[in-house]
Order: sequence, then C-alpha cells, then structure tokens
Amino acid sequence: MNADGTGERQLTNTPAAEGYPSWSPDGKQIVYEADDSGGNFDVYLMNADGTNVRRLTTDSHRDVGPAWSPDGLRIAFMSDRVGPEFDVFLMDLDGSHVTAVTHGGTNWFPQFSPDGTKLAFHVGRDVNVFNLVTNTMAPLTADPANGMYPSWSPDGTRIAFMSWRNGKTELFTMNADGSNQARLLSMPQGSAIDPRWSPDGKSIVFVNTPETEPNPDKPETLARVIYSLEIATGKLTRISTSTRR
Repeated sequence: MNADGTGERQLTNTPAAEGYPSWSPDGKQIVYEADDSGGNFDVYLMNADGTNVRRLTTDSHRDVGPAWSPDGLRIAFMSDRVGPEFDVFLMDLDGSHVTAVTHGGTNWFPQFSPDGTKLAFHVGRDVNVFNLVTNTMAPLTADPANGMYPSWSPDGTRIAFMSWRNGKTELFTMNADGSNQARLLSMPQGSAIDPRWSPDGKSIVFVNTPETEPNPDKPETLARVIYSLEIATGKLTRISTSTRR
C-alpha cells in the first residue's frame, strides 16, 4: 500500500502463513517469512510486485523475522535451529554462508543500524544492540523497565521500541546508547506494538491491538489496525482500512 493507506494490493496468494516483510534498500525486492505444508517456517525472497518467489532457507527448524542489511548484501533473521530458543543469524542473499550472531538465550527480531555495523533486537524482554565489528553486546533496557521490537531512526541516533513498563504496551524512544528513554505514545484504547520508523524520520508506523496480556510468546487473535504517528506533532493517521483477526 501507499504511505497514506491507499493503493493496497495483495502480493502473495498461497495457503501459507506469511509475514514480517522487509524491503530491500533499493525497493525492488521483499524478504519475508512463510510456513510450508508441515507448518515449518523459512525465509523467502520475492520481487516487489510479488513475482519470482525464491526460498532462501530450508532448515527443518523455524527461520523467521528477516531484515535486510543497508548495503543490500546480507539478511539477518532469527532461528531455533541450534537450540530450543531463538538465536540471531546472518546469511547472504542466496541463503548461503549462514553464521550465528548470538549463542543462547532468547533473541528476537533483529534490525540493522543504518550504517550496517550493529544489530538491535530484544533478548528476553529487553532491547540489546550487538556490534558486528567488535562482536560485543550492549543491553539498553532493564526489565521491568523493559523494551522490545526495536527500530532504528534513519540517522542511527535513536531507537523506537515498545514497552509495558507502565502497565500497558506503549511506544517509547531512546538514544542509540540507551539514554533518554521517553514515552512517545500511549493509545487511548489497546496496545501500541511493533513500531517501525519511516525512511524520512518524521513518522513511526505501528500496530494498535485491543489490550491483551503483554506476552510476545502468546499468539494474538484480536483485531489489529495500522497507524502512522507524526513525531513532531503527535498526529495519528489510520493506515489500514480493515481489521484482521
């Protein structure tokens, strides 16, 4: 769809459950997750118009939550292929040269920094940043002042995330080093989850759901609506025209 919610068009039409799309830096391709007939998830790649679908991973475990590197050469994703919990991995665009970034714990939904040198993801209930140059990890939040689903600002100086530190799921921002954590948005009704920064840095797109138990491991079955928040003014714009259950 367009940024204002118009021009919505369906790109896939399969029996599979498909989700977590990530645009290539040049806007010509989309990487995403999908399950097969046996319910196992893998990472797939397609053109931006939905054509030329290619399967990138074929592991018997779950490979999900892909994200594109800024240089367009690598894809980060999470997988439970080496243990009972999810670790973060990197691979080339053809699915080759898979390497583990983390080893143990529960590591969720990696996102590259704009310069490609770092990955932000949540470990358990806290936002962490992994430096791909020094191979070091830095925790940015500390449960119960928790943070999840981080998203980098285009200039790399800030990170948006969701937290239920105040008793409901709200949107927060912080500096890239974890300082200056501040609430950005609390919806009048329901939870604000899964924030994503716009390329121009002026807005954050997120999903609003009816208030539910803040548990990322619990499947969501309630209706969801996509909104855009204009950061400077606080203006909310509903993007999705229909709800999904």
